[in-house]
Amino acid sequence: MTTTIGWDIGGVHLKAARVERGGDGVARVTAVVQEPCALWTGLDALHAAFDRALASLGDADAHAATMTGELVDYFASRAEGVATLATIAAARLTIEGRAPLIYAGRAGFVAVPEAGAHALDVASANWHATAALAGRAAGAALLVDIGSTTTDIVPVDAGGSRATGYTDAERLATGELVYTGAVRTMLMALANHVPFRGRRVGTMAEYFAVIADVHRVRGVLPDGADQHGTADGRGKSVAESRLRLSRMIGVDVAEASEAEWLALAEHYAGRQLDLIEDGARQVLSAVPLGPSAPVVGCGVGRFIAQDLAGRLRRPYRDLADLIPAVSAEVAAQAANCAPAAAVGLAAALISSGG
Repeated sequence: MTTTIGWDIGGVHLKAARVERGGDGVARVTAVVQEPCALWTGLDALHAAFDRALASLGDADAHAATMTGELVDYFASRAEGVATLATIAAARLTIEGRAPLIYAGRAGFVAVPEAGAHALDVASANWHATAALAGRAAGAALLVDIGSTTTDIVPVDAGGSRATGYTDAERLATGELVYTGAVRTMLMALANHVPFRGRRVGTMAEYFAVIADVHRVRGVLPDGADQHGTADGRGKSVAESRLRLSRMIGVDVAEASEAEWLALAEHYAGRQLDLIEDGARQVLSAVPLGPSAPVVGCGVGRFIAQDLAGRLRRPYRDLADLIPAVSAEVAAQAANCAPAAAVGLAAALISSGG
């Protein structure tokens, strides 16, 4: 048996998936971890996250990494971020002289010393790895990966990505990257006015609440999805989320009923889904998919992807049902951290000579 760990080094989380390939030649995900990592605060946060993740996952024969953390404002440029994160990955993940592979998307895997020269390929290429996995498993489909911060919308087929953009800047222009996620999106980014008690009410342009509060009030936010502090430093109960939501319209939470706050939360959720639907329809206008091509959802916000499939009148498939894993629970965790699982599975074939 050979063991490979795939890593997704983000600016908010460090994610890792342990992949084991046994005598039958099949690579399966056996464990997944996600650690909070506020990389914009400094590299110590990343090292601490690596410490926790490595302690949880144990030893491996090989490692491979993709990244999005190069975008945080700790770095002056993406190239600096790629070079720094690749160097840290090498320092933390080299095994008996065998350095980790760095995923460079359209350029494939590259060695650590080559990462800087491939900075534009390496930077934020994690979506590309997931697209390759989803395409192999599902064929023609619309991959929708909704994480804590962003949404990737990628047309795929058996050959992998059919995206028309590649870099973040290109994908923001093509609709393939929508800057909204299931946890961290500030509500002031979604609406400057909302309906409340029959009136068109202006909203506060302040960091009073985030979309995690909305989805908690709605009762749909998955356990463990929100790993960072709240806007007001209070807890993460439904009541505390409702309080933060109330501040967006300058009303004390006790002045309205729970049903009214739920209605407001549903409005914000609808505005978020509008943004994602707009991106999806832009993507489908460039790369048409047949009506039977499903939406394949992954990420901690894939409950939103399921709603999107309904709006697009397409069948829905969960990536958890397509990932080879030792159990349904591990498959669900792998779907939450899809890029880590994807690079781990791809690198397992390389490390085993497959």
